[in-house]
Amino acid sequence: MSRKYKFHNKEGLYFVSFATVYWMDVFVRDLYFIKIIESLDYCRKEKGLELYCWCIMPSHVHLIFRAKDNNPGELMKSLKTFTSKALQHEIENNTQESRKEWMLWLMERAGLKNSNVKRRQFWQQDNHPIELWSAEVIDQKVDYIHQNPVISGFVTEAHHWKYSSAIDYSGGKGVLEIDLI
Repeated sequence: MSRKYKFHNKEGLYFVSFATVYWMDVFVRDLYFIKIIESLDYCRKEKGLELYCWCIMPSHVHLIFRAKDNNPGELMKSLKTFTSKALQHEIENNTQESRKEWMLWLMERAGLKNSNVKRRQFWQQDNHPIELWSAEVIDQKVDYIHQNPVISGFVTEAHHWKYSSAIDYSGGKGVLEIDLI
């Protein structure tokens, strides 16, 4: 793995993106979005996550965060491990999920290719952390995160995407409490 994609400064402010295996569009139902939101909220309240910006897209998540306990790698691992198990459970037990067998099959297929996984793999392993070292870079990443649903054609205004901190940055109150930059 390249040195470029590691948490070198444990006290740093980071931009991360992480995606589902095979870029599966999992986050198309409220109950899956809610699991991620609840997990982020728990990490804010109990695990020292300072969350400054976020967006959940159908197949991936973007965050700008800092770890109060100077453990960004551990924090991301904990978040991804918990949400992986919780989301697999939700998919498995969702009687309304028409894509259940297909998604579970893809996760099992990904898990077979990865010696670190016992059964199924939900998230791709990498986070691609990028340390944010200046106001200009922070602004660029905030804009990138908030414009993601606009560029993807889901909304015409960033603050209309419910699963993003864009509404907080436009003066409203989003579905997840954040720490403003």
